[in-house]
Amino acid sequence: MTSPEPALTLFTHPLASYCWKVTIALYENGTLFESRILNGRPADDAQFRRLWPAAKMPVLRDAARERTIPETSIIIEYLQHHYPGPIALLPADPDAQLEVRLWDRFFDLYVQTPMQKLVSDRMRPADQKDPAGVGEATATLAMAYGVLEDRFAGASGEQPFTLADCAAAPALFYAEAVQPFTATHPALGGYFERLLARPSVRRTIREAQPYLQYFPFREALNPRFTSPDF
Repeated sequence: MTSPEPALTLFTHPLASYCWKVTIALYENGTLFESRILNGRPADDAQFRRLWPAAKMPVLRDAARERTIPETSIIIEYLQHHYPGPIALLPADPDAQLEVRLWDRFFDLYVQTPMQKLVSDRMRPADQKDPAGVGEATATLAMAYGVLEDRFAGASGEQPFTLADCAAAPALFYAEAVQPFTATHPALGGYFERLLARPSVRRTIREAQPYLQYFPFREALNPRFTSPDF
């Protein structure tokens, strides 16, 4: 017997941190899907632009329901509603949901966004650098590390894996190379290690290994992340 064709197609790239957020969620629940890797500029892919004119990865296409779902947090909520698995990445309790959504937004806005600013600035030609923007991004990351250190210093016991953790793993992976935190923020560093221990996160990193050579801060990546034994 042949395996059923996946209803879900994820337009993605293994190096893209926001794409990691969704693949981690898919792997956590063993959700069947097909990857469509977008090489080059997503905006230059005509099919992708027809699906989502903003041309920002990732985008989920659900052929069975004839739906196109952009934006990482919305994709993960959509999966929970229509393709639920054993792990509820959003809890049922409304107050707990708000807490998860808060930290999901925190990682996206205050870790992912400034981290990506520092990465994009390194890729700019020398005469197009943005020192003011880099300074703002550096300060935002420092603030975020402090908030997160306080949050995880007070955490006790094993916590359920949620949407917020899906956002945290890729944000912290790249942020540690761009503006390291593990040596100065032990509670946040401990949380990061717990994320790295999850099979869904490790699988996502292993799939990215052939592409990590193109990451602008590749020299600052921990060597274990490029090891075939990771």
